Formats: sequence, C-alpha cells, structure tokens
Amino acid sequence: MNSPLTLEKRISTSAAASLVVPAVSVLLALATGAVFLWLAGHNPVQAYTAMFKGGFGSLYGLSETVVKAIPLMICALGISLAFRMQLWNIGAEGQLYMGAFGATWVALTFPDAPAVALLPAMFIMGVLCGGIWGILPAIPRAYLGVNEIITTLMLNYVAVLWVDYLVYGPWKDPNGFNFPLTAQFSPNATLPAFGDTRIHAGLLFAAAIAVLIHYGIKRTRWGYEIRVIGVSQSAARYAGMNIPKNIMLVMLLSGAVCGLAGMAEVSGLTGRLQHGFSPGYGYTAIIIAWLAKLHPLSIIIVSILFGGLQAGGFSLQSSGVPAAMVSMLQGAILFFVLGGEILTRYRIVFNNKTKKMGGKGTWKQA
Repeated sequence: MNSPLTLEKRISTSAAASLVVPAVSVLLALATGAVFLWLAGHNPVQAYTAMFKGGFGSLYGLSETVVKAIPLMICALGISLAFRMQLWNIGAEGQLYMGAFGATWVALTFPDAPAVALLPAMFIMGVLCGGIWGILPAIPRAYLGVNEIITTLMLNYVAVLWVDYLVYGPWKDPNGFNFPLTAQFSPNATLPAFGDTRIHAGLLFAAAIAVLIHYGIKRTRWGYEIRVIGVSQSAARYAGMNIPKNIMLVMLLSGAVCGLAGMAEVSGLTGRLQHGFSPGYGYTAIIIAWLAKLHPLSIIIVSILFGGLQAGGFSLQSSGVPAAMVSMLQGAILFFVLGGEILTRYRIVFNNKTKKMGGKGTWKQA
C-alpha cells in the first residue's frame, strides 16, 4: 500500500537551514521540558532561571560549567572523528573509563615519580587504554561486518564494571571510610589548574585536539580519505582506498581521544578513581557531536552549553526540581536534533491519490 507521504532527499542543504534547524530543535526540547515541569507542579520559568544562574550566573558557575564541559569536549571530538566515516562509536563512555583506569594504574604504581615523568606516563596510558578499547570493536567491524553500535555499547558496560571491581576491590582505599574509591593521587599526578578555579589543563588538551582534527580532516590526504569513505564506501573502494585499515585507524584514534578525557578527569579533577566519576559524559557527547554538525569549533561551544546544563542541574535541586531533569532535557534535545537532521537532509512530499478511467490510482506530488 502506497504511503500518503514520502521523504525525498534534498539535492543540497542551505546554510541557513543548517543553523536554524538545530536552534529550533533545542527550543522545542526546552518547550517539551517546560511541559513536563508544569505537569509535575513546578514553574518552568523559575526552573530554567535557576538552571541558567547555576551555570552562567556567576564566576563560580562559569568555572564549574567549563569544568563539566572539558570531558564533554574531548569525548565529542573523539567520536566526531568516527562519525565522519559513518562509524557509529557509541563506546565513548567505556573508552573514557578505560583511559581513567590506565592513568590511575600509573599514578598508583609510581606515586613517588616526579611530575615531569608521571603526567606524560599517565597521558600515554590513558590514550593507549582508550585506543585499545576503541579498536576492539573495529576488528570485527572491518573484517566481518559486525555492527559497531552493538559492540561499542556492550563494551561500555564491561569497562564500567571493571572499574567498579577495582574501586570496590583491590584498589579500594583502606582509609576511605569504606567508600568505593582509590587512594588520593600524589600532587605530582595532578594536572595543573588555572588560578583558584577547578579548571584544569584538560581544557588545553581539548583545544589542541580540536585544532588537530580540523587540520587533519581538511588539509591531509588521510582526512580526504575519511570524508570519501564516509560519503560512499563504493567510491572509496573503486579509488583504491584501504577501508579496513582506515576503520581500524579511525576507531583507534577515536577511542584514544576519549581515553584522554578519562585521564584528564581523574588527574585534573577528582585526583583519584572512584565509582560513577562520569555522569554519562560519553553518552552526552553523542548529542553534542550531532548538534555541532561534527565541526570541532562548534563542539567546543556546544560542550560549554551542555556543561552549563550539568552545572545548572545541581541548582535545580535547591528549588525542589530533581536534577534528573537535566538528563531528560538532554534526551529531548537529542530526539529533536535527530528529527531536525532528517528534515534538513530530506523534504516531505505529500501525495494525492487521483483516479483514472479503469479505477486505477496514481500518485502525484502535492
């Protein structure tokens, strides 16, 4: 049976639509959140005002927004690299956890090492562990065609539970009052911070990665291959590009960048590995990457906005609104952004059924 409407791929997308549609998507998500707040008996205006003030209304709020944005920036930059090649790396959360695990192992094994040796070693181990966790699902994807969405998602649970095993078991701090966390890192294992704020050098990592990705994608032969493979694997194969090799390399780098986010989080902020140190940064990064259209500079900006949501969510609790409202808003934003992405790439064609002689129907574009 023919459908009364179909989706027709647009030949090109206007620059105005690329800017307006994401903005409208966010507004619709906020409007949806306002409806739920109202149904729950809360004043949406007051709730959103408290959230905005908590994230952007003071110097402290702004600093906390940036602190929350740092792991979001790094993870979103990492997965954007895979997304450009149509590789759906949903495993940023697990890669972040494994990066934190690798960095923590170095910090706990060599507590008396000088900072000039300890921090680079933590950097390398964080990147290495995240990269290994990224390449594991790339192998079956490259050579067997196994869906990487499923494998990367499942590996998230493995990584999180592995870290939980460590902080509840062999790495548990005997002086930690039975809390699931490791011993405090030595000062030499801590990233430097800016002034009296909690903003740490992980921000510089994010800025450097954004520049490298932008340059690599736009100015190098390898970046050109990634873009071609992302558009059409058939054309890339015809041109002689090594698709399995690029799948492995891109997933390795994507996981390595996300692993760096874990290293920066435990070394720059918590100063130890602990249960639940990430409130879902790897999943939120997926929303950020799509909302930013995979552009590195846009990812930095959107991450700050989402960092404000995270920081402002704690202010909501003082007004009686559950902080889980932030997670609901993030989900709503993802829903509307994906819907807007469809409307950006496709247009809706309505069909009118008209009858001809003989009783046969034809379909015409409205």
